[in-house]
Amino acid sequence: MRSLILSLRNALFSGILPPLFVFWAATTSAAFPVADSQQKPLPTLAPMLEKTVPAVVNIFTATHITVQQNPLLSDPFFRYFFDLPKQPQPKQRTEQSLGSGVVIDAKRGLIITNNHVIANADEIAVNLASGETLQAKLLGTDPDTDVALIQVSGEGLSALPMADSDQLRVGDFVIAIGNPFGLGQTVTSGIVSALGRSGLGIEGYEDFIQTDASINPGNSGGALVNLRGELVGINTAILSKSGGNVGIGFAIPINMARDIAQQLFETGQVRRGHLGASAQDVTAELAKACGIKKQHGALVTQVDVDSPADHAGLLVGDIITEVNERKIRRSSDIRTRIGMLRLGEEVHLQVVREGKVLKLKATVEKPKLSTIDGGKIHPKLAGATLAQVIKKMPRGDLKLVAIVKIESKSAAAKAGLKQGDLIIQANRQTVQSFSALAKSVKGSNQLLLNIQRGEVAFFLV
Repeated sequence: MRSLILSLRNALFSGILPPLFVFWAATTSAAFPVADSQQKPLPTLAPMLEKTVPAVVNIFTATHITVQQNPLLSDPFFRYFFDLPKQPQPKQRTEQSLGSGVVIDAKRGLIITNNHVIANADEIAVNLASGETLQAKLLGTDPDTDVALIQVSGEGLSALPMADSDQLRVGDFVIAIGNPFGLGQTVTSGIVSALGRSGLGIEGYEDFIQTDASINPGNSGGALVNLRGELVGINTAILSKSGGNVGIGFAIPINMARDIAQQLFETGQVRRGHLGASAQDVTAELAKACGIKKQHGALVTQVDVDSPADHAGLLVGDIITEVNERKIRRSSDIRTRIGMLRLGEEVHLQVVREGKVLKLKATVEKPKLSTIDGGKIHPKLAGATLAQVIKKMPRGDLKLVAIVKIESKSAAAKAGLKQGDLIIQANRQTVQSFSALAKSVKGSNQLLLNIQRGEVAFFLV
């Protein structure tokens, strides 16, 4: 073998094999072409990405958590016996997370991201493509759609133009930009695999763009752009058993995210109205029984008295097929469409009633709350105004008792209760109504409440 290599080497330098050498050089050059057969530059996304990538930022958060100590350490006799300090200092640990965000307004420094990226964060830092790090201020969040808006103050920011995500079609090419696994700015490509994905149980309101562009942990809050470099979605979640990309990723349509961000910028919160009706999916059996050919729409099962749906003339048994000229495939679509409307906005419904197509118009309103003074239920709840609320969940409505108002220096306030708290349990009994709460605390001097505050749940004595 060695002698063969030496023979070839000698032949090469003696001029015996020049045609072979020329052929090898030509094929090597052809493996790395810079132009097509017409001598035109090869297609590339680089020019578009050079303008787009700087508008996508990396987000780093820090959350300070107080570590619960052994209850014995708070016992003065225990501390005296073991000669411990009189007042033990609480210990803290810091949890860090990372994600991505998209600059949508360079002048104002507005950045849109996912709620789960910055949830409960005490510090939020934004790292720009230039390497500069800026401290961010949280303007507002909407956990139901997993959208959050933060703001930075700095020079040289660039924002992404927004497209109309309603114009997307399955098969359109898209690019995902973000910070997967903390590696830094990363670009992946794919297509729109499906539109209007809902019923996944990921968020409260779902109307996802599905894509096979690689989305991994850390991509959350990043950009999904079209080939013009326009923002079409905010990368949010993946469907995976391993935790890594398997070609099924989801993004919030930018039309939805933009409307939420606008409300967060104006008021710091999203105020949703309600229609006052309940519906269920139309099955094949229901479609046949109702005399409709296509198995789509939502069958109205309940209309609240004196509600917007009642005033619009909606009846039990109607099949809602369109909301604001957008087709309804299942009941969850209605909730998403109505949930994106602001209080006072009109909603146009198309319904099928006894085989006839009707057009109805309603105005979404603020849900009417049934309230009670907490002191009437238990003395230690005095000063808290309680309300029965319905929390919309992916797998069905959940009835809860909420604290909608609380007086300072009242018994409830001194106990640690705050406005917006949801009472999940009282004395280990599930609470879904005023009567259930009263029954669980009757005759009890001490209350053990299971409270949900934002995304955090805890017990309060």
